[in-house]
Amino acid sequence: MRLNYSILIKLLILQYLSVLCLPKDFDFFYFVLQWPGAYCDSKHSCCYPEIGKPTTDFTIHGLWPEYKDGSYPSNCDTNSVFEKSQLLDLMTNLQKDWTSLSCPSSNGFRFWSHEWEKHGTRSESQIDQHDYFEAALNLKKKVNLLQILRIARIEPDDGFYSLGNIVRAIIKDIGHTPRIECNKDSHGHSQLYQIYICVDSFGSEVIECPVPPKGRCASNVQFPKF
Repeated sequence: MRLNYSILIKLLILQYLSVLCLPKDFDFFYFVLQWPGAYCDSKHSCCYPEIGKPTTDFTIHGLWPEYKDGSYPSNCDTNSVFEKSQLLDLMTNLQKDWTSLSCPSSNGFRFWSHEWEKHGTRSESQIDQHDYFEAALNLKKKVNLLQILRIARIEPDDGFYSLGNIVRAIIKDIGHTPRIECNKDSHGHSQLYQIYICVDSFGSEVIECPVPPKGRCASNVQFPKF
C-alpha cells in the first residue's frame, strides 16, 4: 500500500510538471537584475567569483519566461543541457555582467547552467541557448540601471531613498513600470535587492508587464554600498 502511494505521488508530480511545460509559447520574459551590495549585506553570506570582486553595478540574475496568468514554466527539457562551448564569444561579458555571488566561489558555470536548465530551456521555442544568453547581455547594455538611478541622484551609498522615486526614475528612462524586490539585512533594513523588467518573448524589447508588478518593500529603502 505504501509503495502504491509513493507511485501515485510521483505520477502527480510528473503531471504537474507537464502542465507547467505545455507546448505553448510563453508570453513574456522577466529580465531580473540584482544589486550585489544587497545580496552580500543580507543575512546570507556571499563569495566573489574566482576572477575577483565584480564591478560596482547591477548584475544579471536571470531571463525568466512567464505566462500572463502569473504562472511560469521551468525545467522543461531535461535533455537540453548547458553547453559552455556554445558561449565562448560571450564568456568575457558573462563573467562581468552575469556573475555568481553564491558560496563557494566559482567560475559561474554552475549558476549559468542552473538558469538555462530551469528557465532557458522553455525559451527554445523562440531563441536557442546562445541567443538566450546574448539577449540577456544585450538587455543589460540597454537598461543601465545604475546610471538611471544616479541621474535621479539615487546612489549606492547606504542611504535610504523613496521607493516611489526609484520606480519613477526607472519609468522615466525605460517607459514602463518595473517590479522592485527588497530583502532585509541583519539589522532589519529594507534594501533594494532585485529589479524585474518585462521583455517581449524574443528577449529584445522592454514592454509593460502583463502581470501587475508586485514587491515587498518599505516606503523607503536602503541602497547599500558595494
